Amino acid sequence: MTLAAQIVIGIIALLHIYILWLEMFAWESRGPKVFRGFPKELFPKTKGMAANQGLYNGFLAAGLIWSFFIKDDIWRDNVALFFLGCIAVAGIFGALTASKKILVVQTVPATIAIILTLLA
Repeated sequence: MTLAAQIVIGIIALLHIYILWLEMFAWESRGPKVFRGFPKELFPKTKGMAANQGLYNGFLAAGLIWSFFIKDDIWRDNVALFFLGCIAVAGIFGALTASKKILVVQTVPATIAIILTLLA
């Protein structure tokens, strides 16, 4: 895996740690500022749902971080590609069902990291 791929994967992992924090711990405080299109009265009602989504984002970040500690090149790349693929698909689904912005925030970076990893 090239340094460029590792940097992009690290940035994606940090993004998903931020999403974990936002959805699990700051949904009612920071959430309304990030998701301005949602009515404010929905945030307390959807706190549990958001926390569940945040936990899944944490799993994605953990998988990407785990890939940095795998010594075998093939396994490292395969683990990274699996989690990047999950993120790309989740971004496509999110763009279709929630907001087109998710495609840019999740799918585009994951696709770039996939390409960089495959080219390494």
